[in-house]
Amino acid sequence: MITAMSSGMSRARLARMHDVMAGHVEAGHVPGFVTLISRHGQVHVETMGTTAVQGDDPMRPDTLFRITSMTKPVTAVAAVILVEECRLRLDEPVDRLLPELADRRVLTRPDAPLDDTVPADRPITVRDLLTFRSGYGALFGPDASAPYQKAADELELRLGPPTPRTPHDPDEWLRRLATLPLLHQPGASWLYNTGSQILGVLIERASGQSFEAFLRERIFEPLCMTGTGFTVPEEDRPRLAPAYDVDPGTGALVQSDGVEDSVWNQPPALPDGAAGLISTIEDYHAFALMMLEHGRYGSERVLSRPAVETMITDQLTPAQKASSGFFPGWWDGLGWGFGVAVVTKRDAISAVPGRYGWDGGAGTTWWNDPTEDLIAILMTQRAEFPRLSDVYNDFWTSVYQAIDD
Repeated sequence: MITAMSSGMSRARLARMHDVMAGHVEAGHVPGFVTLISRHGQVHVETMGTTAVQGDDPMRPDTLFRITSMTKPVTAVAAVILVEECRLRLDEPVDRLLPELADRRVLTRPDAPLDDTVPADRPITVRDLLTFRSGYGALFGPDASAPYQKAADELELRLGPPTPRTPHDPDEWLRRLATLPLLHQPGASWLYNTGSQILGVLIERASGQSFEAFLRERIFEPLCMTGTGFTVPEEDRPRLAPAYDVDPGTGALVQSDGVEDSVWNQPPALPDGAAGLISTIEDYHAFALMMLEHGRYGSERVLSRPAVETMITDQLTPAQKASSGFFPGWWDGLGWGFGVAVVTKRDAISAVPGRYGWDGGAGTTWWNDPTEDLIAILMTQRAEFPRLSDVYNDFWTSVYQAIDD
């Protein structure tokens, strides 16, 4: 338990947080969850409810979760490791290692026919992939039915959620992606998701290892992240929580991925650097702590302090945000670094400028706050858009209202 004296967190207000979050379990919004707050080196973990709807298995600190888009920061760290070793360079064209992406064509507008293109002004760079400005990305809103998205679906590229998985291995996936034009000129606009998928292929080719092997050797093993990977081993399946969608008509939780029949029980053809990882709250806390400690974890140095500071700095211009086509108002108080979002304006209790992290659409959220020396993580398996989730929003309000110094 966190003590107010050592961590600056109020016991009474943490009890209030417990009551608020318990209300979501009792109302059936989630079957259960695990939360973690770490401040000034003191860690408070709480479990509540069960892993499954009408299930008997309690949530535990080592429960396995599909962390979906919380994979993106891990992929970004892997790429920056290679940048620090000069095996990749931020402003180098990716053509050297990804020749499939040389000589790009660009749609005249995102909803244009696929043959209505102009030449790219310049090559795609490593920086473009890290900041999601490559010109490739998932489409939202009216553009989601554009010819580009239809073609991506027919190619089975899976540029959005991690299920269903693409059946293509990294080389074939990239070959197919390269048959599509870019949606925007390289560097012109932030587009979600696909940059992290391409980074996974780039990391394989730059390192000479499989993407998963590189992550395991350079990140998971140094950080003792023993439960993190792209596949759930058979002996660990009892720890996997089922995943749920929400029925839009009734609000009921409907299972979307089980345990014994989980998609994650089999190795993927393409280890998805955007949304493919399984992890635990304890494992992800180790990753978050490494970031908060400027690249160090105990005696292990994963990244340099300057590298982490670069990653958590907003890299986008107002024009790149405005043309992104992402959700209205999204960029009012946020920016994007390398694989993480960064708070740029204080417009809510938890919106501390410099706070950084990312959420997972399957029910997970993580942010670090260097100003408050704070890490907070929530893991459950109810799929919804994080910013529209009462569970997410109540969690973050409750974390910050408990600060007592």
